[in-house]
Amino acid sequence: MPLPLLALMLGVFCVGTAEVVIAGILPEMSADLDVTIPTAGLLVTGYALGVTIGGPIITLLTTKWSRKGLLLSLMGVFIVGNVIAVLAPNYPTLMGARIFTSLSHGTFAAVAWHVAALMSPPDKQATAMAKIALGFNFANVLGSPIGTFIGQHFGWRATFGYVTGFAVLCLLLIVRFVPGALSTESEEGAEGSLSLREQMKVFRKGSLQLSMLITVLAQGAVFTTSTYLAPLLRDIGHFAPAMVGILLIVFGIGSVLGNILGGKAADANVMRGVLRAQSALLVALLLFWLAAPHQVPAAIALFLFGAAGFSIIPALQARILAVAAAAPALALSANVSAFNLGNGLGAWLGGATIDLGYDARAVTLTAALATAIALTLSVLMWARGRREAPEPTAAGDASAAGSAAGSVTHVDGVDGELARKA
Repeated sequence: MPLPLLALMLGVFCVGTAEVVIAGILPEMSADLDVTIPTAGLLVTGYALGVTIGGPIITLLTTKWSRKGLLLSLMGVFIVGNVIAVLAPNYPTLMGARIFTSLSHGTFAAVAWHVAALMSPPDKQATAMAKIALGFNFANVLGSPIGTFIGQHFGWRATFGYVTGFAVLCLLLIVRFVPGALSTESEEGAEGSLSLREQMKVFRKGSLQLSMLITVLAQGAVFTTSTYLAPLLRDIGHFAPAMVGILLIVFGIGSVLGNILGGKAADANVMRGVLRAQSALLVALLLFWLAAPHQVPAAIALFLFGAAGFSIIPALQARILAVAAAAPALALSANVSAFNLGNGLGAWLGGATIDLGYDARAVTLTAALATAIALTLSVLMWARGRREAPEPTAAGDASAAGSAAGSVTHVDGVDGELARKA
């Protein structure tokens, strides 16, 4: 992977790990801070709310900043927040540190995706964004398990120290390898010259509103099932508890593969990439429901679910970039909030399904229903687009985005040597 993209992916890995690692060290935090486990769990909720609400606001207020300077500032906020968490003497201080840290999450991820697109040829932008999204995959597959191990053996404060260490490394990599030439995008490009009111007008577009609704539903479908994988595998598949951890690695490997394939599909044609990713997710969920009671088929279905579920991320982000050319970073940040809303919606849908008296297997059907709704909306959006204009390819989308956004600096040759460096 090119070093500029590696720096950005590492940053996404850091913010992703910070969001999910709490789940593995709740008992240690609860005991040390003298709060209940549900109260400690609110540290996850506080972070998620900070991402959802703070991301678009921070992005809107920083559109005139250079992209590289903004990335460095956001990672600085992230580091300071985690240092405060390490030193927090009590629960309220830790909650404040978590909320402060979360303010960097949504905007950093959005700007990282945007910068990856700027550094890539038009027909490779979705693949570049998929590489950045790998940071979230690795946060689940590696970041959270390693952070949990550290917290269990050295204390929960050491977990935040571990995240801080990677964040400092990310900061240094951004300084060294992300091109400073990207700063001209904020000086000459349309997004940087638009007023706040003009940028907000991008949300009046029906295609953007519908795209974000599809993000919430599709991501919600993934989390409807993934949140309850442990009871699904243990109670329905009758896997031993020790096997669940191994199977989650299988799920993680599938998610990495799906992320890459989803990016390549969206490069060929953005809207068709969205449709194919959602169709694959629907099929995978139905197969998971069929295979759940049988161990070997269930393991295969779990892998396919991971691949299909995470193939939607680069496809949906590429779609947002295509329909919000006037304010791409703001729209991408809002879509990060939509992903987080989907996470919460999915967890609630899965829990509500079980509360109604169904077993854990039924969450896959609830997820399939949410996917079917998202797919239907996507088909309607695609059909409407074909009536209004020829279906754009990824390259066409990117060209249109560049035209609408004005003079946008692209740094070509990301897959080799950068033409211009900081």
